[in-house]
Amino acid sequence: MKFLKRRRKIIGKHIDLHTEDPLGGVANLFDVGLVFIVGLLFALISAYSLIEIFTPESELTIMKKKQNGEFELVTKKGKEVKIKKITSNKLKGEGKRLGTAYKLKDGKVVYVPED
Repeated sequence: MKFLKRRRKIIGKHIDLHTEDPLGGVANLFDVGLVFIVGLLFALISAYSLIEIFTPESELTIMKKKQNGEFELVTKKGKEVKIKKITSNKLKGEGKRLGTAYKLKDGKVVYVPED
């Protein structure tokens, strides 16, 4: 009979371990998910070389095409960010010539201001 009492104690201790907290193993999954998301965002930013966006003294210009075909020009100088919409509408008016733009063989456009 001593053997049966001993076995019940072992089984009873084993059951007490599992009835402590059923969601105890899931508690840290939220933290792991947050760390994964932050790591993924950092990887995307570094993959597109957009680290300059977060430095306060940087200057950056990005041309962005929307799904409807419109273009936006995003310009960042220091801490100031400007977004300009580019349209194909023709404008009329009077103005002053500021310079000349040249298109190179590789497709780049160079602007030469007039002094």
